Amino acid sequence: MRSLLTALVVLANSVVLAQPPAEKSFVLAALSLTPEPWDKQANYAKLERFARQAAAQGAQVIVAPEGYLEGYVGNQHRTPGLTRERYAAEAAEPLDGPLMRRVRSLAVELKVYLMTGFAELRDGRVFNSAVMFGPDGAIVLHYSKSHTMNDEPFNTKGVEFPVAATEYGQWGALICFDRQVPETARILALKGADILFVPAWGGYGEMNDLMMRVRAYENGVHLAFVHPKRALLIDAGGTILAQNDGEHDQIVLARFTTPSRRKGSLLQYRRPELYRDLTQPR
Repeated sequence: MRSLLTALVVLANSVVLAQPPAEKSFVLAALSLTPEPWDKQANYAKLERFARQAAAQGAQVIVAPEGYLEGYVGNQHRTPGLTRERYAAEAAEPLDGPLMRRVRSLAVELKVYLMTGFAELRDGRVFNSAVMFGPDGAIVLHYSKSHTMNDEPFNTKGVEFPVAATEYGQWGALICFDRQVPETARILALKGADILFVPAWGGYGEMNDLMMRVRAYENGVHLAFVHPKRALLIDAGGTILAQNDGEHDQIVLARFTTPSRRKGSLLQYRRPELYRDLTQPR
């Protein structure tokens, strides 16, 4: 009898462990803001003002665009004649630099998750990075752009795709052109991401809207595309939950639930043994 009871207890525990994680919802705010080139102080002031408004409207996660802090001056088309010396000295700052410390403190004060894009000075090199600070000031997610159109001559390309475990699910990030290479979003989905944050600066429009909806649908993830002139908050079925109204500075809000009920809906049909050609150099 004792053995039978022990077996039943083990079986019951196994059933509990096999249950899917409980769903949690949160309000995400996309800050569709246009920064001033080189004016980091003014850009931070605008970020703070809009982040406070978003938090007052119930946002628990707040995301600003690519290169927001310095105004995305590292692109050769945006800043003709840019030099490495000026870029590193005037635009970039380390993860613990003075303005990044203010972003961190703001996240703590507002008790939110706060992400911004910035030119990151690291080990003598500059990266096009995005960082998410948590309500306790911890670095939750830190990603450096891995794909460009070779138009950011002084940015070092990132080589990692981190996924962060949070109270609201698993989070991953891409930056602008990263989204146009389908393997990047797929890697994050295969690593368990529930939501992808995509701070951006470059092109937007109908094709981009379709692309972002497909990225969400094909990977079973929610997606937040945050651009100075366009914001899209998309669920894992590819449906746009909220979007910007015009191209002025604004806050776009939507509620997400994680983990997505669609998570893995298409991934389960993959046949990786057939995809070896994807890793062959061309």
